[in-house]
Amino acid sequence: MGSGMSPLIYLLYSVFLLQHLQTTAGHLNIFQELEHGEDWNKHVRLKVKEDGNSHTSSSHIDPELKLFFHYNDLKVGNKIPIYFPTKDPSTSPRLLSKQESNSIPFSSSQLPYILQLVSFPEGSKQAKAMRDTLHHCEFPPLKGETKFCATSLESILDSVREIFGSKSKFRVLTTNYLSESISILQNYTISETPTEILTRKIVACHTLPYPYAVFYCHGQDSDNKLYKVLLVGEDGGRIEAAAMCHTDTSQWDPHHVAFRVLKTVPGASPVCHFFPSDNLVWVPTS
Repeated sequence: MGSGMSPLIYLLYSVFLLQHLQTTAGHLNIFQELEHGEDWNKHVRLKVKEDGNSHTSSSHIDPELKLFFHYNDLKVGNKIPIYFPTKDPSTSPRLLSKQESNSIPFSSSQLPYILQLVSFPEGSKQAKAMRDTLHHCEFPPLKGETKFCATSLESILDSVREIFGSKSKFRVLTTNYLSESISILQNYTISETPTEILTRKIVACHTLPYPYAVFYCHGQDSDNKLYKVLLVGEDGGRIEAAAMCHTDTSQWDPHHVAFRVLKTVPGASPVCHFFPSDNLVWVPTS
């Protein structure tokens, strides 16, 4: 444990993450989560499909991509259709210790061996999801961006500390469901003025499909804006959501799903999105 976090805060983060991400089910039982295939956390996919079967055509937007919105939509009283998935922690991929994750190869070049370890046949939906995750992790960062894939809690904290500075203290933001029952897709109204988290350094971590928990994390020193937004759904459900607006998208791939969803192009306007509840957003506190 480095100097960036006190023992108490480190323990609280550990308990929080383990409660939300770790399951007591057997190791093989967690692989059923990969039945979602490439659809899991679609908003972090770099490109839309180019096989003629894209679910992000102008005539149809996949409901799971309804996390993106325009910056001008972030006003009290505005209604935004949002997809907030609900997930059963008992079937979620479990978070490995650093010792466990370091003992397992994590490279597309070793995928055939990994598939043997987990007993997935090549060509299966699970194998394709794993291949996509590995390629996503190996894709080079954008100009000025820092990115990494973490396969343990320790590696997340070590990498975030390295980005923010060894003596920095930091905290994590998440999207929190304030009601027991939440409709997966519905119109939400912004009920209060969004609270901006003032910081230039942000590291956002998204889960990717894999037999165990894998986080794709990225960030940069930029003018991106981070918010906490209180939302009230049509069914009365309340959510305190974390949201980010990317102010400069000029370096983004023009085929990024966000541009198709928002009907815009790189560099034309900010791209904003809400974070699903299993995503982690790290910010320095000093």
